[in-house]
Amino acid sequence: MPQGEQALATIQSQHKWRFFRSGGFDQVALDSAADLQHLHELDPKLWTVLNCPTTGLEFDHRTAALLDADGDGQIRVPEILAAVRWCCERLQDAEIMFQAPGLPLAAIHDLDAEGANLKAAALRVLEITGKTETDSLQVADLADMTLLFSPHHFNGDGVVMAELTSDAELAQLISEIIQTQGGQPDRSGGEGIHSDSLNAFYQQAVAVVEWHAAGGSDDLLFSPLGDKTAEAVAAFDAVKAKVDDFFVRCQLAAFDNRATDALNPAVAVYDLLSNKAISSSDTDVAALPLAAIAAGQSLPLGEGVNPAWVDAIAQFKQAVLEPLLGAKGKHKAGHLTAEQWQQICEQLEPWRLWQAAKPDTSLHQLELSRLQDIVAGDGKERLEALIAQDIAASTFADNVDAVERLVRYQRDLVTLLRNFVSLSDFYQRKHKAIFQIGTLYLDQRSCELVLKVSDMARHGTMAPFSGCYLVYCTCERQGEAPLQIVAALTAGDVDELMVPGRNGVFYDRQGRDWRAMVTKVVVQPVSIGQAFWSPYKRVAAFIEAQLQKFAASRDKDIEAKTTTGVTTATVPTPAAAPGATAAAAGFDIAKFAGIFAALGLAVGAIGTALAAVMAGLFSLVWWQIPLVVVGVLLLISGPSMLMAFLTLRRRNLGPLLDANGWAVNTRAKINVPFGAALTGLARLPAGAKRSLADPFAEKKRPWGSLLILLLVLITAGLFWWFRLN
Repeated sequence: MPQGEQALATIQSQHKWRFFRSGGFDQVALDSAADLQHLHELDPKLWTVLNCPTTGLEFDHRTAALLDADGDGQIRVPEILAAVRWCCERLQDAEIMFQAPGLPLAAIHDLDAEGANLKAAALRVLEITGKTETDSLQVADLADMTLLFSPHHFNGDGVVMAELTSDAELAQLISEIIQTQGGQPDRSGGEGIHSDSLNAFYQQAVAVVEWHAAGGSDDLLFSPLGDKTAEAVAAFDAVKAKVDDFFVRCQLAAFDNRATDALNPAVAVYDLLSNKAISSSDTDVAALPLAAIAAGQSLPLGEGVNPAWVDAIAQFKQAVLEPLLGAKGKHKAGHLTAEQWQQICEQLEPWRLWQAAKPDTSLHQLELSRLQDIVAGDGKERLEALIAQDIAASTFADNVDAVERLVRYQRDLVTLLRNFVSLSDFYQRKHKAIFQIGTLYLDQRSCELVLKVSDMARHGTMAPFSGCYLVYCTCERQGEAPLQIVAALTAGDVDELMVPGRNGVFYDRQGRDWRAMVTKVVVQPVSIGQAFWSPYKRVAAFIEAQLQKFAASRDKDIEAKTTTGVTTATVPTPAAAPGATAAAAGFDIAKFAGIFAALGLAVGAIGTALAAVMAGLFSLVWWQIPLVVVGVLLLISGPSMLMAFLTLRRRNLGPLLDANGWAVNTRAKINVPFGAALTGLARLPAGAKRSLADPFAEKKRPWGSLLILLLVLITAGLFWWFRLN
């Protein structure tokens, strides 16, 4: 091994890591510059998290985007290590990463070219923002990059604005390119042009100039009507399809005379038109042929034309037919033959083809003479040189980006490490973790473990494995998009706490309040104490439900009997036979004797069982009786308490974060004491005075106390009787 590598290995081996135990696992403490410098040596198996998303966190979005080098929306271990290594290289002393936000100029390492450029850019930023060399750079100084770049100076982004040149002609050309090609955003906040828009503009300008040159001939074969050719072609195109249709129909009629009737409109078509008000602009009328179809028929240009096409044919006659054929007497007055139509089509076809080749560009809004000057001039070469100068001045711009990165990392990177390499922010409770987005207040308690939910389906699948009692809520606030959250309830009594539709208040990390409505509940044990009482509460709830059912059924029976009695009294019934009446009114003593006997046996059996239990209980030594009572209670509550204990023992944070796209590398437990710290219960302030005089309290009655006294006396009597016998 080379001597330098041996020395490096020796230095690396000398670093002593410090761990703390929290959440049921060992977590590395990151407290010094040495910890950052040796972070790459830490075994990834000891990292708490292997990757986390860049969204849904209480963490600066811009800093997260800078850390996400590949832009995939996830921050991974290699990206964390690269950021830490770069910070250690660019800083004189990495201890500043643990200090208050703010980067002094003297903290930048400037012994190499990269560091010198970085420090020069930082100094320039201080000057632009009105600070001195002794002031610290803050993130706010770089929040608006447009303030750092003047439109009158090169900034290295390859975008040239009109303000960048003092040449009026060149500035006008830049404005025309922006006008026709759209502007490109410049770092100074304005709009300019870059190489792509410049090349596109000149390509389109050359195409437009060449197109005009191809159509600028004075040859009558190309433009038979001179400067009126465009107007004539427009009138020609307006009727071309319809005239073509007319002559083709006439040719079909000449081909087969039987087709004549079919090619003309059927009488039924006119029957439909006769049943409504029609006009010359009616679409049904316009769909009819131009004129009556017959073999060898010429097109009438006046009377006999479809009313919907009279104006268009008149315009065609005036703008096309008369100028082309009228002067030479080549057309029959008032009619157009198929041969004449074909001749007109051939004369106007060169112009129409030229128009079809018209370049599709917004440069037609510029005068042809201006485009010709632009193409013939040297504006393109001069603008290319200007763009090249701007690109060459990229040093300051590039280093400003590096300054922003360093300032943001100094403020935010250690915070991320304490929520990534370890979860010290979450477990040590000095600061909230970056995944805790606020506090939910609901039913006289505050829930601190509240996470944003971006995918309800995925979260609903993964989160129950956390073993936590979860409450999903939809939060709304005026002017904000709805927010989906999940809160973990880790303390208090939640037997009858949540049902969908309940409302609470959610406060985000900025202190803004949102209306929270419960949408879903995942029920899990919260404490062993709650589990102890849960069997008795379930029995009480069952008895209450049965009593309610019994009362409801009796009420229904009474209502039915009352209704039947009223109906019977209202509607007379036929007289029954004397024998039948006597049979209905008779009392079946045997039936009721059996019922009473059964009830007596049941009461006797219950009494015998109770007597046996009491006999066995009072036969014990006095100190054994409480043990028996405790044993019975444990027998009833033990299974629930055991299940709650096992659930609380496996309660951990990992599935909640995994459901949001994290990769948690350990079992981050939430034990009962820590859970009690995450959910606050309502308590009176220390030293508060409390009045117990409630004017609306229910009046106390002695029956309860008398019943308890009676039970005590009966128990004492039974005890004395069993002792004597």
